Amino acid sequence: MTKELRLGDSGEAVRDLHRRLVSRGYSPFAGDVFDEITDDAVRSFQTERGLRVDGIIGQQTFSALVESGLALGDRMLYLHQPLLRGDDVLDLQHQMNALGFAAGPEDGIFGPLTHHALLDFQLAAGLPVDGICGDTSVAELSRVGARAAGSAAGLREREGLRQEHPGLLGRRLYIAASPEMTNLGDHVIRGLIQAGATGILDGIGAEDSATAQAANRFEADFALILRPGDYRCAYFASPRHESVMGRAVAEAIHGQLAELLVGDTGVHGKTLAVLRETSMPTVVCELIAPGDAAATQQLATQIGDISRAIVKALREVLESDS
Repeated sequence: MTKELRLGDSGEAVRDLHRRLVSRGYSPFAGDVFDEITDDAVRSFQTERGLRVDGIIGQQTFSALVESGLALGDRMLYLHQPLLRGDDVLDLQHQMNALGFAAGPEDGIFGPLTHHALLDFQLAAGLPVDGICGDTSVAELSRVGARAAGSAAGLREREGLRQEHPGLLGRRLYIAASPEMTNLGDHVIRGLIQAGATGILDGIGAEDSATAQAANRFEADFALILRPGDYRCAYFASPRHESVMGRAVAEAIHGQLAELLVGDTGVHGKTLAVLRETSMPTVVCELIAPGDAAATQQLATQIGDISRAIVKALREVLESDS
C-alpha cells in the first residue's frame, strides 16, 4: 500500500478495504468512505489479530488483512526471507501438528520448524522432498489427513506399504504358527499367495524375539502370528505410539471371526516382544486357550471358514490402502 487509511478518507483504496473486510466476514459497507462503521470493523480486526488497535490501516494491518484471506493452496509455501505469513501457513502448521510432524507454534509464520515438518511429511508420504508446499503436498495432506490417526509414524507405516506394493501383489507376508495352528497357517498362506502375495509359513520360535528376528530376516511387509493364548487379536501399542496398520488388521480379523469363534477376548494394543521387535506391522492372533481340547477341535472343523475370514480381513485392509 502507498499510504495509510484512516477515518475520513475516501476513494478506491477504501473501496478495496471494504471488499477485503467483507470477505473476512464483516458486514457489507456502503460507498468508498472510511466512516465510523469502517473504523469499528478495522479496530475489531486489529483486536482479533493482536495488532495495535488504532483504527488505522498501516502497513502491518494491511499485511495482516491480506494474509488472513489466504487459504492453503492459494500460493506455494516455502522457507523464505522475509518469512511467509498468513492463514494458509497457519492451516499448514495445524495439519502438520495434527499428523504428528512437529511444526512448532501455530502462529501463521513459515519458519524453520514448519519447513522441517514439511520435509518430514514429504519424505513419509513419498513425495518429492523439496520443502515446497504446492498443489501436490496440499492434495496429499487432504488425502491422508483423515487416515493417519494423528500419528506421523502411522503415516510412514501406512504410506510405505501403499506405495511399495499396490494391493497384495508382490507383498511379502510372514506367518508363524504354533503346532496347533500349523494347518490353519497353511490355509491362510495359500489364500494370500493366490491373491498375489509372496508368503512364507514358519514355526514359532522358542521366544518371541526369535520369531521377530525371523520375520525381519524375511523382510516381510506384514507378519501374522498364530498361537494359543489369552488375546484374540493383538497389535503393537505403547503410550507414545501404536501401529496403525497393525490395529486396522487386528480389528478386521476380530470382526471377521466374531461369529465363528467363542470366548472372544477382543482387540488389544500390547508391547509383546514379537510386536515390539518386528520391523513391519505385526498382529498376534491367539484363537484358542492353551490346552483347550474342545477349542482345538472346533478350530479343526472350521478351518476353512476361519482361514477364509482371516484372508478376507487381510485383503480388506491391505488392498484398501492401495
